[in-house]
Amino acid sequence: MAIHENLLGGPPPTHLPEDPGPRDMLAAGAAPADVAAKYPTSSLAWAQLADAAFENGSVVESYAYARTGYHRGLDSLRRSGWKGHGPVPWEHEPNRGFLRALHALARAAGSIGEQEEYERCTEFLRDSSPTAAQTLG
Repeated sequence: MAIHENLLGGPPPTHLPEDPGPRDMLAAGAAPADVAAKYPTSSLAWAQLADAAFENGSVVESYAYARTGYHRGLDSLRRSGWKGHGPVPWEHEPNRGFLRALHALARAAGSIGEQEEYERCTEFLRDSSPTAAQTLG
């Protein structure tokens, strides 16, 4: 038996590739909108836009930003070999943008009464990364 064999028979964890450009710009204080414009595939930038809109009471805008980050993240996951299910560990820092966008989508969906989407996204987050679900609340 291989040391890293998955004993549960599920797919291996998906680890998105490093993408330092958007992360470095955001860490340096760049506006998330500027980062999203320069790096439109960055789920992290869209998640930060969603968080800021939600905090300002702009729930519909938060929903739109989160949905964009979520779909950009799904595209990245698929390019990284993800087959529609399996772990997306929070512990792997490049995965956090997608997980944050997924959380933001669930939060905004719940706020506008999209109960089915809220439940689907909440379960998806929990199934993808229990650590992310606990960390993000």
